[in-house]
Amino acid sequence: MKALLTGAAGQLGRSLRAMCPASVELLACARVDLDIGDAEAVQLRLERERPDVIINAAAYTAVDKAESEPERARRINTGGPGNLARSARGIGARLIHVSTDFVFNGAASTPYRPEAPTHPLSVYGLTKRDGESEVLAALPEHSVIVRTAWVYAAEGANFMRTMLRLLGERGAVRVVADQVGTPTAAGPLAEVLWRIAAEPQIRGIHHWTDAGVASWYDFAVAIAEEGSARGLLPTAVTVTPIATEEYPTPARRPAYSVLDKRSLAVFGFAPVHWRQRLRETLQGLARG
Repeated sequence: MKALLTGAAGQLGRSLRAMCPASVELLACARVDLDIGDAEAVQLRLERERPDVIINAAAYTAVDKAESEPERARRINTGGPGNLARSARGIGARLIHVSTDFVFNGAASTPYRPEAPTHPLSVYGLTKRDGESEVLAALPEHSVIVRTAWVYAAEGANFMRTMLRLLGERGAVRVVADQVGTPTAAGPLAEVLWRIAAEPQIRGIHHWTDAGVASWYDFAVAIAEEGSARGLLPTAVTVTPIATEEYPTPARRPAYSVLDKRSLAVFGFAPVHWRQRLRETLQGLARG
């Protein structure tokens, strides 16, 4: 199988490169290699390379900045997936597109099913939702949309690394406790995406995160505890819970965005609890 990966320089992209099966011929494209917002460039590259599958891990992910840069976010998050889907259709390729829990408004109290109505609260969420629509319109029978949430890794810009830095520098942080979802380690998510790539019978919209539920405060407390236990942080650090209104941001976030993963369980996928995945990530970071 020949695979083309977009967003190869991002944290998920790096994990996808690291987890790539030996049997796959991988063409990894960072933004400097392929701008998915450029329809002509996408078409030319795909026609030249003719991959069997495309994994789109490219995205504009600056959630708050998107509120003041909607066109930039739309170009990558909406136009990009559409360009990939239309060009994939032209060469008979399959597209696996990574989306987000931010397509939901957070008003639910039980995990969101893939077919649940979407209602984004932010420009970022809206552009990602519209990107899903572009994919489904252009490539309904040969695409997979995988929504995920709260992705982090040992490298890159993410909540875990930010908490390690702030707790290390200040010894204390204040973290929102009334937004609930599920932290998701990038490495295991990458493994799932490669499994999907190898199983052409999987199509449509699916959800994937690690198992369990947490608030951002819960996640920060776990980072503090597990980080201290592995010598990455001092033992005396403090995490204080706050309400969303105490930490205003330009973009609204869903208060509840836990995703129902049962549609992939049918294919034998079984998530591991987020705390265990966090422990594994921090152990790797501690080993250097």
